[in-house]
Amino acid sequence: MQVDVLNSKGAATGRTVNLPDDVFKIEPNDHCIYLAVKQYLAAQRQGTSKTKTRAEVHGSSKKLHKQKGTGGSRKGNIRNPLYKGGGAVNGPKPHSFSFKLNRKVKDLAKMSALSYKAIDNKIVVVEDFNIETPKTKEFSMVMDALRGDNRKTMLILPEYDANVYLSGRNLQNHQTVVLSDINTYDITNASMLVFTESAANRFVDEEVEITETESGSADAQTL
Repeated sequence: MQVDVLNSKGAATGRTVNLPDDVFKIEPNDHCIYLAVKQYLAAQRQGTSKTKTRAEVHGSSKKLHKQKGTGGSRKGNIRNPLYKGGGAVNGPKPHSFSFKLNRKVKDLAKMSALSYKAIDNKIVVVEDFNIETPKTKEFSMVMDALRGDNRKTMLILPEYDANVYLSGRNLQNHQTVVLSDINTYDITNASMLVFTESAANRFVDEEVEITETESGSADAQTL
């Protein structure tokens, strides 16, 4: 898959990047995408909801009246769940909502999400650019030249760059991430993916590495 490399003003540079077809042109698996997004969102839940049981609420533990002879029902203490202010029965307790997902499923989901973006022509490669000091205005001009009509953009860098990250941190509908940190949810949530040229070449370099190590002793991962 060939993608033109653009400069910071959105004009073509004449260079192209060949992105591997086994990552960006596979048959997308919708169920794997669903599972990966579900796992990501489940892991974001705090799981701190809690109610007090009858052993934890405030109140006397004295029996309200004797067991027999009153003509009324049997009663324990004031912390009984049937009374106002009593303990809750089967209430929520703090717990984690996260669940395990196999690595191959997560990789397939990520490649499926990238393939959908490639099908929709929502992948842009921009030449590497530097920002001397964090400047949101300067960074915004670059993104506006590449964004087009797309609302949400995600800039993908090969390595962490503090100046670039700080420049785009306050922009609405924008996210800057490192290539090794991208996930299925962020890919599907973005309207357009903007790879820097160095980040896009990582796919090409790893593709060459996989070809050279086809002995079967090592399981090379593309993502």
